[in-house]
Amino acid sequence: MTKLLTVITLLASMMLIACGNRTGKKMNLKSATAEEILGNPNYPAISYSGYRGLSRDIQPTLLELKEDMMLLSAMGIKIIRTYNVYLDAVPNLLKVINELKKEDPDFEMYVMMGAWIDANHAWTDKPDRIRFEDSPRNEKEIERAVALANKYPDIVKIIAVGNEAMVHWQTEYYVEPGIILNWVQYLQGLKKEGKLPNDLWITSSDNFASWGGGGTEYHKEDLNELIRSVDYISMHTYPMHDTHYNPVFWGILESEVNLSKEEKITSAIQRSLNYSISQYQSVVDYMNSIGVDKPVHIGETGWATISNGFYGNDGAKATDEYKMGLYHNSLREWSNKESISVFYFEAFDEKWKDANNQLGSENHFGLINLKSEAKYPLWKMVDAGVFNGLTRDGKAITKTFDGDFEKMMETVSIPLINTKIQTPVGQE
Repeated sequence: MTKLLTVITLLASMMLIACGNRTGKKMNLKSATAEEILGNPNYPAISYSGYRGLSRDIQPTLLELKEDMMLLSAMGIKIIRTYNVYLDAVPNLLKVINELKKEDPDFEMYVMMGAWIDANHAWTDKPDRIRFEDSPRNEKEIERAVALANKYPDIVKIIAVGNEAMVHWQTEYYVEPGIILNWVQYLQGLKKEGKLPNDLWITSSDNFASWGGGGTEYHKEDLNELIRSVDYISMHTYPMHDTHYNPVFWGILESEVNLSKEEKITSAIQRSLNYSISQYQSVVDYMNSIGVDKPVHIGETGWATISNGFYGNDGAKATDEYKMGLYHNSLREWSNKESISVFYFEAFDEKWKDANNQLGSENHFGLINLKSEAKYPLWKMVDAGVFNGLTRDGKAITKTFDGDFEKMMETVSIPLINTKIQTPVGQE
């Protein structure tokens, strides 16, 4: 009798497994590795922060985090990037993802977890950038990141040491690459000792220039050793910012003056994408020049939709939803074709970033605004019913401009003619 029950139980288990695959859903029987998900078009990535208020003192609730994860999952997002662990938002986010995985074995969401790094005496008038003069808070940040990576090894797949912590224009807190190198090597050492998962990838997420793609002032041996030490390079590129700071690609050519409004803007955005691609390639070229060959992915890039400063109608005429849509869609198409992960910046608008100027561009990089409205790049998803039954802050996801394309285009400005536009080498 005992043997018969064993056989029946085994047959029943086999039938359940077989039937489980008939749904067509992917069975999440194991946790994927960073190597498997990065560069995989089936695992789209995005930068995420769930803050709704004017200050990060107001932490997102567990319910708010769950709403956001359900929305991102519905969009097909499977990897999210966070920025620090010293506030409760990230530990709570990991808790929520863990609960969602328990509720639904098919739910899949992985995290690139940022550990914030500051110069010693950062945010004062005398930051100390010496390699061995580390900020005391950095150690605590790294310790908490290690603890969370060990607590949620099936979710945390990447630790990024620092966010734009090496680029020189971050005057309040940037460090020399030696500080980042020390912490990267520390984490790699923990992996070798079995104190972190062996398949956890370690990187730093920084501006393309900081990875050697810019001026020679960044070309230091500590940077070279950092490139050798990380598992992959996470680089940032922001053509939208450079429509003001370095507009060598931005504007309308004289030969384009007779094109339609949409054609002019499409050409301008294509040049913007080419500019980003050239920055990506500059990092690859520098990496190869020091004898290194490893993956390079894009940790940040995006396009704001509102600006009353440098990028709006009183400046570069760069910010609106139509341009965001063209940049987002063409970027995804290119990166999928090239097997490059892009942590698009960002999922949702946040108003704390420029709390004193709500029309500042930093508050308007999200694909979904604070009214729970999907911006132009996501309109087709709304039409397809992707968000049906889901809410953000209790509101159903609708479309900006009520989905009226012509109404949106009335807010779109054509950039000025620029006779000095340069074409990146190889993209003529």
